[in-house]
Amino acid sequence: MNEKQAWAINGFIGLLLILALLAGGLYFLVMVQSPILGFLCIFLSVVAASGIFIVQPNQATVLIFFGHYLGSVRRSGLWLGVPFAVRRKVSLKVRNFNSKRLKVNDVDGNPIEIAAVVVFKVIDSAKAMFDVDNYEQFVEIQSETALRYVASRYPYDNFDNEGHSLRGNTDEIASELAQELQSRLAVAGVEVIEARLTHLAYATEIANAMLQRQQASAIVSARARIVEGAVGMVQMAIEELQREGFELDEERKAAMINNLMVAIVSERSAQPVINSGSIY
Repeated sequence: MNEKQAWAINGFIGLLLILALLAGGLYFLVMVQSPILGFLCIFLSVVAASGIFIVQPNQATVLIFFGHYLGSVRRSGLWLGVPFAVRRKVSLKVRNFNSKRLKVNDVDGNPIEIAAVVVFKVIDSAKAMFDVDNYEQFVEIQSETALRYVASRYPYDNFDNEGHSLRGNTDEIASELAQELQSRLAVAGVEVIEARLTHLAYATEIANAMLQRQQASAIVSARARIVEGAVGMVQMAIEELQREGFELDEERKAAMINNLMVAIVSERSAQPVINSGSIY
């Protein structure tokens, strides 16, 4: 069911109409001595008064008349609508939903803890009121379901640097989570403004093992970068010596390369050694 505009007139005009009917009823009762017209006017004023309602800012009022959806009023203010209609209020404000910390398995089967915040608002009051039982509870359940679905499609971390991961591609994961949520919440007339991960960690039973793996991977990457830089520095040193006129045979080059690589790559500071003899 889609939202439509309900019939309603300005409430202050409605109040003037009610007061006019009430004054007319008193006039017919007291001055004209006509009880029928007097009570009729008073009855009509009471009926009209039942249609007075107030719409707050960023709020929609859904009007239901004996099980029939009449429409919704979004403009704030005092209004006069169909008398005896049931009025249900739906908030149109932007709201946040913080999911619980869920324990799920990523695509590699590793247990992880994950949570997200969802920013949403109602854009169709009729769908929010009639197409789902409780749209706030619906948002909560579908948000957790979508979060589980997205988390199970990606690894927590990608050690091979191929494809997306939950930790390394937060923007892409947030975008996919928002799209997944929007497809699920459209039936409730809800628009998803943003969805972001607020918590991401390995489960406690594997946290230590995964931390060691991350540390080992970081050390290997750092060592590879250091070796790559050291090789370049050694090449530059040998080329510079040759340009200055120093001729080095293969054995001296090997000894020099060995000394420079040890000095650059070693974790500890190199200790100078004075060679008083010859390498031959």
